[in-house]
Amino acid sequence: MRARFERILERYGQTVVLTRRESGRETALRAFLQPLLQRREHPPVAATPLGAADRRRWLYIGPGGVPLSPGDRIAWEGRTLRVQEAVPVYWRDEPLYCRAILAPGKEMAE
Repeated sequence: MRARFERILERYGQTVVLTRRESGRETALRAFLQPLLQRREHPPVAATPLGAADRRRWLYIGPGGVPLSPGDRIAWEGRTLRVQEAVPVYWRDEPLYCRAILAPGKEMAE
């Protein structure tokens, strides 16, 4: 099942770059990214003392063999998204895919 899911990711997923919070190590991989849709009572941008901040959150579904941790970053199409929470989803005893909630984040310091 995991091999089948990874073939689907390879064929239909987006190319993203994962940067680990702990090591700064970058890994290119394929995943699905989708903005989380919600009722729009307010615009997805909030005013802060430092300017406008994007409040949108994103759903990430990626390979089960590449777990994410809070604080990791995903770069995709000029955006940098920070992992807020992540959980592996299992099929029998193996991780089938990783599901995560991402939020806009600033570029990582070099």
